[in-house]
Amino acid sequence: MQLRLADPLIGLSAVGDLSRERDPGQAARTCFIACRLARSLGVSDGTVQDVFYTALLQHLGCAGYAHDTAALFAGRDIEMNAAGARTDFSRPSDIFKTFIPELTEDVDLLTRLRIVSAAITRAPRVGVLVARASCEVAETTARRIGLGEDVQAALRHIAEWYNGKGGFLGRKGEEIPLPARIVLAAFNASIFDALAGPGAALQVVRARAGRSLDPAVADVFARDGAGILAELADVDVVRVLPDEEPDPKQCVGEADLDEISVAFGEVVDLKTPFTHGGARRAFELAGAAAVALRLDPAVVAQVRRAAALRDVGKAAVSNAILEKPAGLTETDREQVRLHAYHTERVLARAPALAAEALLAGMHHERENGTGYHRGADASSIPMAARVIAATDALVAMTQPRPYRGAMSLAEACEELERGALRGVLHPDAVSAVVAGAWGTKPTVRVSRPAGLSERQVEVLRLVAEGLTNRQIAQRLVVSARTAEHHVQDIYTKIGASSRAAAALFAMEHHLL
Repeated sequence: MQLRLADPLIGLSAVGDLSRERDPGQAARTCFIACRLARSLGVSDGTVQDVFYTALLQHLGCAGYAHDTAALFAGRDIEMNAAGARTDFSRPSDIFKTFIPELTEDVDLLTRLRIVSAAITRAPRVGVLVARASCEVAETTARRIGLGEDVQAALRHIAEWYNGKGGFLGRKGEEIPLPARIVLAAFNASIFDALAGPGAALQVVRARAGRSLDPAVADVFARDGAGILAELADVDVVRVLPDEEPDPKQCVGEADLDEISVAFGEVVDLKTPFTHGGARRAFELAGAAAVALRLDPAVVAQVRRAAALRDVGKAAVSNAILEKPAGLTETDREQVRLHAYHTERVLARAPALAAEALLAGMHHERENGTGYHRGADASSIPMAARVIAATDALVAMTQPRPYRGAMSLAEACEELERGALRGVLHPDAVSAVVAGAWGTKPTVRVSRPAGLSERQVEVLRLVAEGLTNRQIAQRLVVSARTAEHHVQDIYTKIGASSRAAAALFAMEHHLL
């Protein structure tokens, strides 16, 4: 099987959108504007292609810092992303005019005071940490799915400002790759066009020229932007966007689509420390169960990918809910239930993932009709979806949660079997998943990736859990300085400098 790489990525780009404000389509609109702006600048087709993929993946890394920003801003990770997108941080006054009011909307006085205090005292440091995590996650994912070094470099620099006062690398002017400068201008235009129309988009790009934005790029947008935005308003952007990629089109095979599925699933696994590794585990376990049930080979492939992608809709769910210690309200539960719907809608935007969209969207359906989001019953749930439902349940039960510890594999398998007896899960699907879980043996490694020692792998796992250096030192009964040395050595070896990127490395190399 060969398909265009743009097909799944245009759909999956909505994962970054959901992490920002539940607006699937923002990345696609940015991509359209960026490609048209690049052509107005007269760049080569190769650069336009780099712009195309940079725009689609620009905000994929938002999930990478959700846990940290939720802890700082009272669980409002998605609201922070949305407020940040509309704030001109090069103007300190806009932090008080835009960022804080939008971040504290509809919260009680005590929470508002806590958020304001955090925003004022820690905003610069948080901004650097957010930029670092987001860029490193996007860059790593681009590498994993086969995009070239120029796209990876653009994503690494996507948060840098033209005047050198933003981002985390300290680059400025033409030190920043041109695709990154084009995409940043297009993103600003896209945000404010959606908020207040073309006039606002033109005004914002012009006002930010020379500060966060490249003035030469801004000048071209001032000249051609109105026409570009008028074209955008007149099209179904998801349908026409594939035509914006220049020839030769980048293509992938079925194995590449598998890796894309796992990579995107693992990005969303980053939202909470206790879900790390879930996408890969589900991919392998559901695939083995589907094979054991003798499903058609094409369906087995769909099951694997759908299992890996089943939770991408959680990008739209606030960490305040996902990490709540106990006592979800009915509103909270409704938001959790909607993640299956969001998953299905994201995948349905990619024709290459149409079958996976249906299966992934049903991963919480139950035989007795008590599941969600459709409330389907046994008469309308295909065996492939039953396998994913059983797999998801097993993976979830063996992961810790803020309100409970992780079950052992034996306990989780027993609970699955009880679910089959109660008519909640399909008995054949449960039997296949349980057999696969017990039959899977860990691979014996002769050496660890990136030259990591066994001790460093142990430390890396604790970093991925979200532990601070001090907490790592306490866990391992070593000094804080020793723990810090371990963490810095690990970052150097794996080429990362943020917890999110380290966790992604650990998932990619099956270390969790």
